[in-house]
Amino acid sequence: MSEIDNLSPAEARVWRAYPRGESVDFRTAGDEDPPAGDAWGPERTVRASVLRRLLVAAPQEEGEIAALVVTGARVVGVLDLRHAAIDVSVRLDHCRFDDVPDLYGAQLRELDLSGSVLPGLTSANLRVESALRMTDCHMRGPVRLSGAQISGALHLERARFTAADDSEPVLQLNQAAIGADIWAPEMCAHGQVRLTGASVAGRINLQDAEFNTPGGTALDAQNLDVGAHVRARRMRARGRVELRGSRITSRLDLLHADLSHPGDTALRASSCVIGELWLGEGNRVEGALNLRRSQIEILSLAPEVLPDQVLLGSLTYTVLSPHEPAGRRLPMLERGGGPYEPHLYEQLTAAYRHVGDDDAARLVQLAKQRRRRATLPWYGRLWGYVQDAVVGYGFRPLRAAVWLLSLLALGSLAYGLDQPAPIKAGEAPRFNAVFYTLDLLLPVISFGQETAFAPVGRHQWLSYALIIAGWVLATTILTGVTRTVSRQ
Repeated sequence: MSEIDNLSPAEARVWRAYPRGESVDFRTAGDEDPPAGDAWGPERTVRASVLRRLLVAAPQEEGEIAALVVTGARVVGVLDLRHAAIDVSVRLDHCRFDDVPDLYGAQLRELDLSGSVLPGLTSANLRVESALRMTDCHMRGPVRLSGAQISGALHLERARFTAADDSEPVLQLNQAAIGADIWAPEMCAHGQVRLTGASVAGRINLQDAEFNTPGGTALDAQNLDVGAHVRARRMRARGRVELRGSRITSRLDLLHADLSHPGDTALRASSCVIGELWLGEGNRVEGALNLRRSQIEILSLAPEVLPDQVLLGSLTYTVLSPHEPAGRRLPMLERGGGPYEPHLYEQLTAAYRHVGDDDAARLVQLAKQRRRRATLPWYGRLWGYVQDAVVGYGFRPLRAAVWLLSLLALGSLAYGLDQPAPIKAGEAPRFNAVFYTLDLLLPVISFGQETAFAPVGRHQWLSYALIIAGWVLATTILTGVTRTVSRQ
């Protein structure tokens, strides 16, 4: 009890105010800067051991609601509340801590450290019945909140997280359970932020937040579970944003986001389940975009922000927006750098058909056949080129009519100028150059002209060419029609 008997004037003020929940404000001006708290003297210095004694063992006055409410104090020593059960609100805002508080396994009603400066925070497995507030905090060392359970919201607005080295994340929320929201607009982290396996019942607001870990993982949120949406508009990330295996019930809003991890993956949202993903209206992503194996109901991707490498293998989506011509969407299917994946084209085709754009869907299917052609042996590629040239793999049937009319005009002109001799004079029907050419071109139709006349010389070679062209034309048309019917 000796330290309680020797309270400084500043500590005595806190001791007297605690049982009645009164506020003690040591500030001399409203615009004080807690980071400059090294100069604060004994008139506003409070020992951490005194605060601990208050919270753990101090008597409470009948009819009053106790609370620790201290503003602008310098806290010296380690605030050790390991495994303590604190049934009062704790508010230590705009304070300066000389040592890292240790709240491992503690149970608190409410904790507010807004505006304070701390060399770090050890609070793994912390339990908070209400909200945990670190608004405008300056954390100069690792903040360990792994396994924390916060029934209310976690407030990190404009908080700053740094560390002397990068041996561990500056903010650890892995396996944490947040009963409401994580509210962190304009938060800035120089070092990795880890949210792996965390569960957030409400929203996550990262609007205008900054994550800086160049060459590494800036935001590690694998297997994150969010009950509402993640708002990350204008978020700036230097390093990888890792969301593999996450579930976001509503939307992941990355409009105007600035994502950069050159030479590696900038955003990995693979194997995720996301209601809506919005990525656009910002700078071009620097680094790969990986959406493999994810399930997304509405995928909003602006073509101009997509990087050179886009990995979409086994990605499924229902709606692709904004609606763009097929020519603007097809390049993203070619940026995976891997083998031909027919699923990519089928998925894009389904998205166009979902909105009734059948022309775009046909163009995607045509692009699929051309991409597949490159994987075939030489004879398969040759036959593919023929199908493409003649009928566009069945997706451009009018091209067959153009070929037929062109060959018909060529044959009619050639045989009209130089009529072939009849095989049997006096028995042959009257020669008709048009129907003679049709007889050569159409394998299964006969007008009696081909069998009655026999061309010679160059016209004989022309007849051979027309017969071959007719068979090729008929076969490719049949192949294209069969492919179209089988799809429908």
